[in-house]
Amino acid sequence: MTAPLTKKSQREGTAAESPSQRKPLEGRFRLQVDRQTKSTYATFDAAEAAGMAIKKGHPLVHVGVYDHIEGVNKVIQLPEA
Repeated sequence: MTAPLTKKSQREGTAAESPSQRKPLEGRFRLQVDRQTKSTYATFDAAEAAGMAIKKGHPLVHVGVYDHIEGVNKVIQLPEA
């Protein structure tokens, strides 16, 4: 005899947290790496500095700063050599 198949959330008794139920991010400027938000900052300069540090260490990834109030996205690029 085999046990009946059930969904994982039914077996554990708790439902998985959906992305819409996560607590909102607090900073205005969101640092995004490969279009995934990694952290938030209160100022654009702080977010840009963190993004530039990531870009220098990993030049092939897409790094940007998104202002979620204005809806503006700025891509971080290394200076031309």
